[in-house]
Amino acid sequence: MADLIHPTAVIHPHAALHKTVQIGAYAVIGEQVKLGPRTKVGHHAVIEGWTEIGADNHIFPGVVMGMEPQDRNFRGEQSGVKICDRNQIREYVTIHRASGDQQFTTIGSDNLLMANVHIGHNCHIADRVVIANSVALSGHVQVESQANISGVLGIHQFVHIGQLAMIGGMSRIIRDVPPLMLVEGNPAHVRALNQVGLQRHGVYDLLQGEMRPILKQAFRYLYRSNLHLDKALAQVEDLSEHPLVQHLCQFMRAAQNRRGLTPGRQHWAST
Repeated sequence: MADLIHPTAVIHPHAALHKTVQIGAYAVIGEQVKLGPRTKVGHHAVIEGWTEIGADNHIFPGVVMGMEPQDRNFRGEQSGVKICDRNQIREYVTIHRASGDQQFTTIGSDNLLMANVHIGHNCHIADRVVIANSVALSGHVQVESQANISGVLGIHQFVHIGQLAMIGGMSRIIRDVPPLMLVEGNPAHVRALNQVGLQRHGVYDLLQGEMRPILKQAFRYLYRSNLHLDKALAQVEDLSEHPLVQHLCQFMRAAQNRRGLTPGRQHWAST
């Protein structure tokens, strides 16, 4: 194990490190930190607080995680960060611990967080998410699986990003982003289905290839029909019982009681 840890690394004797963990020069590992098998920590990285990291993660130089949240309501309670497996966390990413006793900021598996990303307190990132350079997630943001967030943008606190959504670079995200949609701009609008992402992840091959026309019709009901949102969602629900279609409807209904929905190029009818 000593051969895998640089002699200049500062590791608290109570930190729990698997014997296969690699630690680079001048990295700092705090007392309550737990690192899983084959995880690599680059030089000058800092991992503090109640931070649990799973297997096969690659934490690049300069990453800082587990520090106290940027929250004025924080009173020093025990909270932390939980990260699953096979994530790439690139240079100078910051991931803050949660606010609230026994609460956690969480990141799933197989995610790519590019350089200078900030993950605020109490955020929850699912699996296979890509977040590009210099994206800032405020507190309590939730990102569902396979979402793709382009670079240099900010996401307001409590916003939800739906499964397989795509957000264009330099956008301003202050409302929930529906699953499957491509969102871009300042102010942000739903522009189209996330065609490239849906094709890349095999969604269009579902139901013997019938998913493509189903989702295109769903988009027309939601963003081109001038129907009231509730009526448009009822039409979409009738298109297919596939879980992806039903999740789209459930997400959009729930969003009305959260931050609201990112609009399309026209507003939904009032009646």
